[in-house]
Amino acid sequence: MASEKILAVKKARVDELTELFKNSCAGVIVDYKGITVEEDTKLRKELREANVTYFVEKNTIIRRALENAGINGLENVLEGASAIAVTAEDQTAPARVLGKFASATENKFELKAGFIGEEIYDAAGVMALSKIPSRDVLLAQLVGSLQGPIQKLAALLKAVADKNSEAA
Repeated sequence: MASEKILAVKKARVDELTELFKNSCAGVIVDYKGITVEEDTKLRKELREANVTYFVEKNTIIRRALENAGINGLENVLEGASAIAVTAEDQTAPARVLGKFASATENKFELKAGFIGEEIYDAAGVMALSKIPSRDVLLAQLVGSLQGPIQKLAALLKAVADKNSEAA
């Protein structure tokens, strides 16, 4: 029967997405209607470069997969045109790329909600997450802030050593 085959395909897709969501540390759901093919292509390229998986899927399939993965609280945003971006690496990458894109397209592309782990964020929360720098940038800032005092200490110790060697 055709309907049994279709149901089996849908169940397989739900299982596939359930595993993807279980292995993801973060995700963002967006309303993509209103963007052009050129804009969508550019967005997908940026997401790939950030190691983010982005796809369009039926809301019911996304809803069931999220539920199976134990991610609850996003059911109310799964209406209309929905796409989802998930990552297993950088927790802020989907929000950062999609937030920047949403700001650039001026109301043609809408952030709906997102998650990091089991924490659910509304559109405003996702936009706030989009302002957080990437992990690499944060680590570079940390190293830079630690490097300054160490350089000053080294210079001070060298000055003391030079003064002692002159006195001797």
